[in-house]
Amino acid sequence: MKTDTICGLKPVDALFTRRPGEVQRLFYQPMMKHAVGTFCAALAAARKPYRMVDEAELETIAGTPHHGGIVAVAKPRVPTIFDTDNPPRTRLLLVLDGIGNPHNLGAIARSAAFFGVKAMLIGEGLNHAMPSDAAYRVAEGGLEWLDLYRTRDLPRVLAAIEPHYRTVAASLGRDAQPLADLPRDRPIALVLGNEENGVSQAVLECCRRQVRIAGAGPVQSLNVAQAAAVLLSALS
Repeated sequence: MKTDTICGLKPVDALFTRRPGEVQRLFYQPMMKHAVGTFCAALAAARKPYRMVDEAELETIAGTPHHGGIVAVAKPRVPTIFDTDNPPRTRLLLVLDGIGNPHNLGAIARSAAFFGVKAMLIGEGLNHAMPSDAAYRVAEGGLEWLDLYRTRDLPRVLAAIEPHYRTVAASLGRDAQPLADLPRDRPIALVLGNEENGVSQAVLECCRRQVRIAGAGPVQSLNVAQAAAVLLSALS
């Protein structure tokens, strides 16, 4: 059965805080033995294994040298299918359309959690990143603090939630207004698009507004994870 491999102290701490019952086992290097006491106690109480290992073995378990000295293996977290009849009620819903790089997904989740976002909707499909070992590592625990949803039909979902949210796409198009001009009188569903092509046309047509980040230099745009941090900072 597929599992989540969570690397790094902060991601593992968030995992034990948010999904303690889904942790299956824990591995750590000797240098981390003073930091893992509560984790080991929780696993011991649940009769689940934990073990101190050397650098080479931990790298093999993690599948990467970037493990931070600690690796937890957990049941896989599958985002909930978005229910248009009962959408999450939050001031800011973050929507990802075609984000394909798991590192960008993790970085966006980290920013979202930092700025207090509660829910994120991920579009499913070919080359659409979902929570993965790399995304968890980059998110630094951020993915654990978000309610995650998924859908294969973002245009339908965005149209259905219009009574609850003002749907807003981040865009470089000519119809995009400055972020400062966006009304803040109702909850916002903020849509971020693909790293290279932006928000897809079908999704863009379902958004009531488009916003842009005003720059002052010769570079046209930001990386999507950087743009997410700027937008979330302003909107939160």
